[in-house]
Amino acid sequence: MRSIPNLLLIVIITLSTVMPAAAADPSIQKLLDQAGIKPQGDQRGQMDIIGFASTAEQMDIVFTQCQQLAERQREILEMRYGWDDETTFIAGVCPHDDYYYAGRLYSLLLSRVRAKRVIIFGVFHKAKYFDCRDVLVFDSYQTWHAPYGPVQVSPLREEIIERLPSEDYIIDNDMQMVEHSVEAIVPFLQAYNREVEIISILVPYMAWDTLEKLAGDFADALTDICLEKGWRLGEDVCLICSADAVHYGDSGWGGKDFAPFGADALGYQMAVKRDTELAENFLCGIIKREKLKGFMDCCVDSEDMTKYLITWCGRFSIPFGLNIAVSLMNTLEGRKLEGTLLDYGTSVGEASLDMEGLGGMGVTAPNNLHHWVGYAAIGYR
Repeated sequence: MRSIPNLLLIVIITLSTVMPAAAADPSIQKLLDQAGIKPQGDQRGQMDIIGFASTAEQMDIVFTQCQQLAERQREILEMRYGWDDETTFIAGVCPHDDYYYAGRLYSLLLSRVRAKRVIIFGVFHKAKYFDCRDVLVFDSYQTWHAPYGPVQVSPLREEIIERLPSEDYIIDNDMQMVEHSVEAIVPFLQAYNREVEIISILVPYMAWDTLEKLAGDFADALTDICLEKGWRLGEDVCLICSADAVHYGDSGWGGKDFAPFGADALGYQMAVKRDTELAENFLCGIIKREKLKGFMDCCVDSEDMTKYLITWCGRFSIPFGLNIAVSLMNTLEGRKLEGTLLDYGTSVGEASLDMEGLGGMGVTAPNNLHHWVGYAAIGYR
């Protein structure tokens, strides 16, 4: 049970870091005003309702279609690796783009997540607005809006926070509310398990040394909790790193040219090849910290952590979450973490959903050779 001083500390942090942010910066309030479903009391709303399901009726249709689209690849994976219906993941890399484009990849990964508690390490796309870096961002919401009713935030969140050094984290509901990279995953988790509990943690800009230190502190805290409670990875807790792969093209990226290979069919093929090699070389097989650092070095300018080298938005969430998973696997199970690329797709190449009956859910961006996004679904055991 948490002590009263700790509860007071969280309230004070929340009031001092969340409430003034929007008041001090009109641009932040403008972001909050764009939320499709506003927060109500201690329940988080939903930032994006375009491209993502917000009602049970929408999610029923999305879920059924995505299951069907994923079935063939699921059968291939089962034959290749000897998996069956009982095969589960203890960690994963999951897309967070529009369901219309990426839904099949969500299904491939999240259908094998069976843990009661899922910790989701999100991208913090709006970190620059808040001048946020070098800390983890928690929320203080008790529930999150989801299609089939509110999803409970796990009490594990407070247990982790109690054990982290105070300089490792902040608690800020505004930051969590404007970010879509976690909320996109929650409806699929809920569709597979109505009783799922979540914890959302945003991972903003940080250098490798900082990332490794924060991941170590987090892993120590979570390991102690798992040992005390007798929890098993994959059954009681699972870690998901939210990340889309390359953002590619020469149009619609805020005036930036993200098409180093050209915005034509050949450029598309070269970018896809680079993406799959990046995933297979650094994020698959036996996972070591050297590989995770190699991934980050490929994606991030070491002189300026806010600049991309390769435009994977999960350049911090992936190495952070997998660092923790490596530690947990080693300490709790005495073995190495191993990743499998379940499949790769793009907003150009994926079979799109049938939008009939989805109530105008729509899409948030175009999909063509001048503007597309890649997706890697990776499962870890």
